[in-house]
Amino acid sequence: MKSLLILLGKLMVKILQLCKKNAGNLPGCVLWYLTRHRCVDLFTVNCPIIAVTGTNGKTSVTNYLCQLFQKTGANIITNHAGNNLDTGICSLLLQHCNWRGQVQADYLVLETDESHVPVVYSQLKLETLVVLNFFRDQLDRNGEVETLIRKVEDFCKTFNGNLILNGDDPNTARLGKANPNNPNVKYFHVEPYAFATHTLFEAGEGKFCPFCGTALSYDYYQYSHIGKFHCPKCGYGTHIPDVVTTNVNLEAPSFCIDGQTYTTTLSSIYHVYNMTAVVAAAKCYDIDQDRLAQVISHYTVNNGRMEIFQMGTNEVILNLAKNPVGANMTLRVMNETNEEKELLFVLNDNIADGLDVSWIWDINFSTFSRVTRVITAGTRAYDIAVRIKCAGYDQNKIVVRPELKEAVQELNTTQGKKFIIANYTAVQPTRTALQRWITHHGGTVHETP
Repeated sequence: MKSLLILLGKLMVKILQLCKKNAGNLPGCVLWYLTRHRCVDLFTVNCPIIAVTGTNGKTSVTNYLCQLFQKTGANIITNHAGNNLDTGICSLLLQHCNWRGQVQADYLVLETDESHVPVVYSQLKLETLVVLNFFRDQLDRNGEVETLIRKVEDFCKTFNGNLILNGDDPNTARLGKANPNNPNVKYFHVEPYAFATHTLFEAGEGKFCPFCGTALSYDYYQYSHIGKFHCPKCGYGTHIPDVVTTNVNLEAPSFCIDGQTYTTTLSSIYHVYNMTAVVAAAKCYDIDQDRLAQVISHYTVNNGRMEIFQMGTNEVILNLAKNPVGANMTLRVMNETNEEKELLFVLNDNIADGLDVSWIWDINFSTFSRVTRVITAGTRAYDIAVRIKCAGYDQNKIVVRPELKEAVQELNTTQGKKFIIANYTAVQPTRTALQRWITHHGGTVHETP
């Protein structure tokens, strides 16, 4: 029966590919139904599996790790397309297994949705789990963040593999106490950067100790609730980190770990945390430090994640923001740019985005620095325009253009640096609109090396 299901799945993949369709999820959905929700259980994987999860940064860290292992000559299987639910991972493995469901690779490196960590890895043996952060995200689907944390926490209670945790996120670090018998818990930490604050600057989730309920005390905040914290009552937060990033210089940009200086193309504290997670995972596999430095120095993100476009003489930076933290981080990068700039915000409310867009009220638009104009677009263009006006921004500098083509044209009626924030279903149409403008008017897209 198992072999028949595998053959059926592989046949669906082949037909979809011949029709030039994405086989990233549908075959897994069919097998999910036929196996009574146990589709990943069809496969036999004998190589180490590394999973990356968390609200923000999963895709970037997964891609980092893939490049890192590929530099060693290893054969890697990964979900580059980002299909990170059990059905998407099933569809991926169908493309890399034989008719018996046996998967041959040196490593599986899998971006995994937070809520699906216990689902997928109750069926596959996981060696390393990297947990980046927990923020409120897609409330329609996930509910409050505590719901997600508890799902992953329940999985960690019986997990004995490498557990790599962001020690500066109280929502993440708590997972280290889930299984007191796991000797493989490791934390990473980033020392304060130039724009760290002593008070909460943006909306955050980690205000109270998850063990005794006492208000947490912070030495500093890096962004949102990420920072150096401790509980003054029970001592939670005094864990000793295994990987510490120091000398963060976003102008270079560069940072140091264990005496090694890493240079990077990405000038954001958010990305420094992602890269620190990569270094922490690499230490578990004895990756050569020089190779690690090479990957970090050349890696750039694209596909709408701080992706750079040259539109005529204007440099345009596009970033996906599907929750308040993603938007706030883009605003931080924008405000830390010491020159005048304009912002285009594209907001949709399609099913994949979550129909509830109330999260835009947790974006800190009051931090605008030298932003000379704002354009809004998308199905909720007027909502985001009202939100920005309510933050105190001059309404005469807000231009509403719901249609993307018109918004991109409007953006390029002036000269200077531009930033674009687009949520989940808006980011790819926005990329397409930018590329079309470039085709007709000139410019380039900065490709990943």
